[in-house]
Amino acid sequence: MRELEGRVALVTGASRGIGRTIAEQLAAAGASVAIFARGAEPARAAAGALPAGRHAGYACDVGDPQAVKASVAAAESELGAIDILVNNAGVTDDDLVIRLSDDAWDRVLRTNLGGAFRTTRAVARGMARRRQGRIINITSVVGLIGNRGQANYAASKAGLIGLTKSVAKELASRGVLCNAVAPGFIDTEMTASLAPEVQQQLADQIPLGRLGTAGDVAAAVRFLAGPAAGYITGQVLVVDGGMVM
Repeated sequence: MRELEGRVALVTGASRGIGRTIAEQLAAAGASVAIFARGAEPARAAAGALPAGRHAGYACDVGDPQAVKASVAAAESELGAIDILVNNAGVTDDDLVIRLSDDAWDRVLRTNLGGAFRTTRAVARGMARRRQGRIINITSVVGLIGNRGQANYAASKAGLIGLTKSVAKELASRGVLCNAVAPGFIDTEMTASLAPEVQQQLADQIPLGRLGTAGDVAAAVRFLAGPAAGYITGQVLVVDGGMVM
């Protein structure tokens, strides 16, 4: 089923991990995909590996307002107007709050929350004018429940939820939907490097008894981007195996 045929999607932070799998799912659904990543070569390589179609990769630091503006313009010039935006780019810089530096706080908020704001601002006017669009923000269960040693990351992800709901209210009358996906513990390169007993401790916190996969998250994004989610906006879809229910 190619339910996104003819659509153009932009996925930030998509050269690897969850973002790359999201890009693959959207391409498999028929969308043309623009990949934003910090490096030009990783972005182009990820775009080149997508299923057959018109795709492109761009070097873009979403923490830089001018870079976002220029990269969105380049993507729309090459692929067409953005119909689907997935704000996935994110970084961590963990420490206990009493030791957390201003630089670590600012860097995480600038990328995770500020980046989503900038890309949303860059595409929202066009979506509103065309009276269609989907904006999907990748937040985290940490934004719902907090986490020791991640005050900056949790604040950025909680902020994304507030951004999601505000944008949803602002753009609903123009036919633009905005939702968030909140992953729990996901099997990534980082978790794969953990000792088996630590991985088991994580799994033991999850009612389904396993870590999620990037594919689990990407499937939720694909659903929210597609026609079946046409009456859903301002929501947070938690993909965590029941961990925080």
